[in-house]
Amino acid sequence: MPREFVEYTNDLPIKVSMQNIKKSPIHWHNAMEVIYVLEGSIKITIETESHRVNKQEIGIINPEEAHSIKSITNNNKVLIFQIDTSFFNKYYDIENMFFYTDFSAPEAQKHEKYDVLRKYLSTMLCEIAQKGDNYEDVVEEILVDLLYHLINNFHYLIYDEEELKENEVQFERYDRIIKYIYSNYNNKISIQDIARLEFLSSHYLSNEMKNKVGYSFNDFVNLTRVEEAIKLLLDTDKTISEISEELGFSHTRYFNKHFKKHYKCTPMQYRKKYKVDEETYESLKVYEKLKLKDAYEYLMHYLEDYPRFNYEGKIIKIHVDLSKDTEELDEIWHDIINLGSAKEVLKGNHGKLIKEFQKYVGCEYAIIQNIFSKDMNVFSTEKDRFFNWYEIRQVFEFIYDLDLKPAILIDFHKYKVEFFLALFKDFIDYFTDFFGDKEIKKWRFYLKNSLDENKKSLENFLKEYEDIEFINWDLDYKEVNNIYDTAYMVPYILNQYLNKNSNVIFLTTFDEIYGGEYINNELFYGGSGIINRQGIKKPSYYAYYLLSKLGNEVIEKGDGYIVTKEDDDIQILVYSHSEELESLISLDDLYKRRGLKETAEKKFSINIAALPYNYKIVTYKIDEGKGSSYNNWLSMGKPKRIDEYERDLLIKSSVPNIKLGFAKKSPIYNIVSKIEGYGAFLFILQRV
Repeated sequence: MPREFVEYTNDLPIKVSMQNIKKSPIHWHNAMEVIYVLEGSIKITIETESHRVNKQEIGIINPEEAHSIKSITNNNKVLIFQIDTSFFNKYYDIENMFFYTDFSAPEAQKHEKYDVLRKYLSTMLCEIAQKGDNYEDVVEEILVDLLYHLINNFHYLIYDEEELKENEVQFERYDRIIKYIYSNYNNKISIQDIARLEFLSSHYLSNEMKNKVGYSFNDFVNLTRVEEAIKLLLDTDKTISEISEELGFSHTRYFNKHFKKHYKCTPMQYRKKYKVDEETYESLKVYEKLKLKDAYEYLMHYLEDYPRFNYEGKIIKIHVDLSKDTEELDEIWHDIINLGSAKEVLKGNHGKLIKEFQKYVGCEYAIIQNIFSKDMNVFSTEKDRFFNWYEIRQVFEFIYDLDLKPAILIDFHKYKVEFFLALFKDFIDYFTDFFGDKEIKKWRFYLKNSLDENKKSLENFLKEYEDIEFINWDLDYKEVNNIYDTAYMVPYILNQYLNKNSNVIFLTTFDEIYGGEYINNELFYGGSGIINRQGIKKPSYYAYYLLSKLGNEVIEKGDGYIVTKEDDDIQILVYSHSEELESLISLDDLYKRRGLKETAEKKFSINIAALPYNYKIVTYKIDEGKGSSYNNWLSMGKPKRIDEYERDLLIKSSVPNIKLGFAKKSPIYNIVSKIEGYGAFLFILQRV
């Protein structure tokens, strides 16, 4: 009973399973089978050939190919995709077309075409495991893409002869020849027959076939007959001579000769060894079925930018009672903005972007870093005792023009104490003369990395400036973290301000390059800015934008949402909330946790009781599916560099999605929306 009949999933042309395989005896079926090893190693025998398949490697078993699988390591985890090729035939005739992957060398499957194949398999697994909206249609779309990827990259002829990929005429010719042989191997066929059909000389075709296919014509025909013999030996009671005749051999001894050449035994010996009844066959199968979703952690690299990854169907209900007593909203995001290094402030169009941010958010203070540095031409060596404050003064004047006050970050460990004391004294004296003593006392000074051995000297010095506020900067954060680029930062920032009452002052206005970080592209490398070096706003920028539009009174607040009002207008801010927001995590951890905990998409139903007036509704939405510059960049294929046209496209497309609506006075007004991945939406109800 080695022939198996595949039962496909829910009327889909595919069945997907994950197994820990110990042993799968010889069998075949009319489905194409793709084996994707996630963990460990297995041995696959396909007709006359055996291959070791290691972690992250893929094997393809074509329809009707007899095959068996054995474990090499006990802890293997294997994804098995069984595909109904009749679905493929609707789009392209693949009858008697064969596909193979390369096991010739340890690095053979490192090529990009294998990564694309893994991507298709991963997204297909994701859709079938999650069963989200319209997943059946999405699976079929992926299957069509997979079909043409297989034809263009893993076709038998391309696998053996790469140059055929570039020669369409030759490719189609040898494809016809192979199909002809598979359709007529049991007849008396000759190379002269095929040469006449292709209008070629038999001598030319004989030589070319050996080069292109790897076998002479007669050897290929006999190999095909021998491989087909397996099914007749194991699935019928026909005699050896009957099988030999059915396969097209002129005599049984030729059948025995060619069979023994490939299988190292006679057909009769093979039948005695492997032919079993159905009950015995089932008992020989040893495997453990595993949960499909357990595969996520092995596929994160291929699912991280897939927008439908982790669809979750449940709806989160939020009830808003406008009659509740309100309390004042603590708008701490207005307190301070971190402009980063002084040299960045006046660079290019940075000033314009800072003005735009300040217009929306209206902060009181601006943190300035690295003002005591050679980059700002303050000094050339630590022997200097004349300090040039001209460029720093330009920065401060720009800050004052925006109605901001300086907050200066001082990193003591960069300087010798004696030099720093002279530098700092000159700084205070210069700007006291320029701005006045009263104004300087309004400034903030953050102390970073003060050394214990210098503590006494610093304390004595700072006593001279006891009217100045010095604040300890003890934040523990990374200057570079890939998570900073992502839409995860939208709910993270909102949660920090609204639930933890904490300033997110480690984020700077612009990405900077500090030195030592790994950078593999010009756009998104994990810089701590809310705007990247090309002037493209990251999702984190819009967290502040949404906060700036809240009202000044809180109606109610909970995990993942806040409802505010100002006069007769109402603001409802909802964001994806989960335990990952409590502390910054790495990008790898984010996708691993998201995959295992299913938090990627959330639906919300908001019921507003006793809506007192008619309202115009403005909706702002930003998440992984809408308005995220990082996700738009992923969709572009993660280019390392972009031109001005592409930059403009990214800037224009990376903004919150805005919709307009209208709500009439009603006992209950309902709003339904969803967040794709990490993000937020804000509903503003303006009385009309």
